Amino acid sequence: MNKIRRLIFLVFFTIFVLTEGTNTPSFAQEMTISVLVDGLPVSFDVPPIIKDGRTLVPFRAVSEVLNVPVSWDEKSKIVTASDGGAYILLRIGDKTAYLNNTQITLDVPPMIMNGRMLIPLRFFSEAFGCNVEWDNASYTVRIVSPRRKMAIIGFYALGDSRTSSWTNLFGKPYPEHSKGNTDAVSELALGWYSLDKDGSLLTQSATGWQRPSGWEDVLKAASLYNLRTEMVIHATDSKRDISELISSKEAMEKLAEAIAEESKLYSGVNLDLEGLGLNEGQEKLLETRQNFVQFIRILSEKLDPTKTLTLTLHAPNSAYKGYDYKALSAIADRIIIMAYDYGSSPEPVDKVLQAIEMAKTEVPAEKLILGISMPRETAESLLTKIGIAKRYNLSGIALWRLGLVTKDQWEVLRKAVEPVSFHDIK
Repeated sequence: MNKIRRLIFLVFFTIFVLTEGTNTPSFAQEMTISVLVDGLPVSFDVPPIIKDGRTLVPFRAVSEVLNVPVSWDEKSKIVTASDGGAYILLRIGDKTAYLNNTQITLDVPPMIMNGRMLIPLRFFSEAFGCNVEWDNASYTVRIVSPRRKMAIIGFYALGDSRTSSWTNLFGKPYPEHSKGNTDAVSELALGWYSLDKDGSLLTQSATGWQRPSGWEDVLKAASLYNLRTEMVIHATDSKRDISELISSKEAMEKLAEAIAEESKLYSGVNLDLEGLGLNEGQEKLLETRQNFVQFIRILSEKLDPTKTLTLTLHAPNSAYKGYDYKALSAIADRIIIMAYDYGSSPEPVDKVLQAIEMAKTEVPAEKLILGISMPRETAESLLTKIGIAKRYNLSGIALWRLGLVTKDQWEVLRKAVEPVSFHDIK
């Protein structure tokens, strides 16, 4: 008898599940639908819904995340959007939409809910070149934005046989070379120089930053594959060398002249002077910030105007406060934000977002580049970091460093970004 009861229960339970499974709209309203663009959540003041098996989302919220301008005509109830390539037009309650003047029939029409226009997400996203996936288990829409033109800077520094910048970039052991991964970067930041407190420009340093034998071959190969080059001067303030340097006008002038002369071999200069402003009182911190700005001004005045000046700086939410982002951005062409070393891997998204938002209050987005520490990221988390650069309209990303970029990460770079020269962006 118990077996018969169990059988009857299973039959009715199966019928119930199958019946409820076909009633998607009713079920969907009880679930929270999440939308992720490049792994980053999209915030809505009116939640997305599912109608007739299609996800509808507030139009403006998604368009802003994808940086697609939107126009709304209240009288005609028509909304239009264009990214300069694709143009779409939709009308409330009308299943007929237009993509570049081609008529498209939607499965469900746009609608108004709580004062917000909701549109079919897949139509909008795919019209602008996005890849859209629906995760039924988690009720999540995952969108990967289209490739974006931006600068991709690869830091080139000494490694070993396993982490060779040359091999990772050019695809063959030195001195052989091929196209390799050169199609996935636009510039090289060549970490070959350091300094001392007296203003000497060094090609060898105790920190391992030095110019290798055969360095001319790197420049020749970079030119062959149309890669811009900047000479990187790196130092840390652990022994107060930078602090002493920037407190002496004579030392600053000496170093600036040496850099300007050496920069004739490159497209520009990249200063990576780290460690300023740690645990300094307000008066001393102000002095440090002013001295560093003064040095950047001296260097800028001595550089050939055709050379770019890039500053690689600690993130504004780091412990190092010796960098006046606003004053520095008025002098330099670009600032690379080292938004990493927060203590966990992958780097926490909230900290990276905070760093970008703080920097953007003082520096135009087109002058900002997101620094990414490649060994601390996975292929998936790299896509999200690139997505942050896209969402905030930054001019590019910088990879620390070549030699540490995995095959999967190279593929993510190729799919997410179209590398372009700084001058093409500028």
